Amino acid sequence: MTAHPQPHIVFMGTPEFAVASLDALIEADLTPVAVVTAPDKARGRGQAVSACAMKTAALGHGITHIMQPESVRDPDFVRDLAAYDPDIIVVVAFRILPPEVYGLARLGAFNLHGSLLPAYRGAAPIHRAVMAGETETGVTTFFLQEKVDTGQIILQRSMPIGPDETTGEVHDRMMVLGARAVVDTVRLILEGCADPVAQDDAQASPAPKVHKSESRIDWAQPADVVHNFIRGLSPAPGAWTLDPSGTRLTICRTTRSGMHDMDHELRDRDAGTIVRHGDRLFVACKDGPVEILELQQAGRRRLPVSTFLHGSDLQAGDCLE
Repeated sequence: MTAHPQPHIVFMGTPEFAVASLDALIEADLTPVAVVTAPDKARGRGQAVSACAMKTAALGHGITHIMQPESVRDPDFVRDLAAYDPDIIVVVAFRILPPEVYGLARLGAFNLHGSLLPAYRGAAPIHRAVMAGETETGVTTFFLQEKVDTGQIILQRSMPIGPDETTGEVHDRMMVLGARAVVDTVRLILEGCADPVAQDDAQASPAPKVHKSESRIDWAQPADVVHNFIRGLSPAPGAWTLDPSGTRLTICRTTRSGMHDMDHELRDRDAGTIVRHGDRLFVACKDGPVEILELQQAGRRRLPVSTFLHGSDLQAGDCLE
């Protein structure tokens, strides 16, 4: 089969993270012939049925060939997808695809993953990297194969993680980096210049989805571990604790910068003990404090700590649990 004069690219993705890659492909004159995304669903308090970010973006670009299968294994979906005669299938933040789907791409199907594979294979690579205190992460494009996140690597791009950066902030920067990597990968494949490299499974690490059930803060951990845990779960699902009244507090942002004086003052305090210095709030951990910068009381909006303390009953010596 000869190549299409204009490559037949099928793009698969759902959230805002994937939209950046779609936008970049279109800007590079690599507009997909079709987009595959999630079905419309009920969202928000009113449960009104609405489209996902990808469908909205695709329609905004004038792409009308949009497929929204309930199951990617549905034979009707596979048949309809085959009708587009795809050269390349691009997958960004979508579902696990079976061979009968990714095998349709003449030149290959590839996925964009939010880590430097084989590190952090799984559904939550950004969360897990930040929670682990990594100082570097990146994106990887790789050819799909049956075992998830194990395919041959096409391209990687690295980026730093700042000491106080949250998962949300890393996500937003990675979204831009990943979009450029997607365009570069498509061009490499089309030009016949892709030189995929096998992953070293011995170096692999898991990045399973983060569940709300594991998001309670353990103040008895070392301060750096607590700080990384909190920023790794921000903005979602959110690391939480209970104040002395039993009210749930989501801790949104902390820092360990400038802790030298407070390290000495809080080193021997019980884990979870609060110290207030004016409009600043510190919490004792196993080996020193973290400083809380932003937090949110259950049912209320997120606030900087100085604003929160003006309306709070928290006192020095109180303990968070």
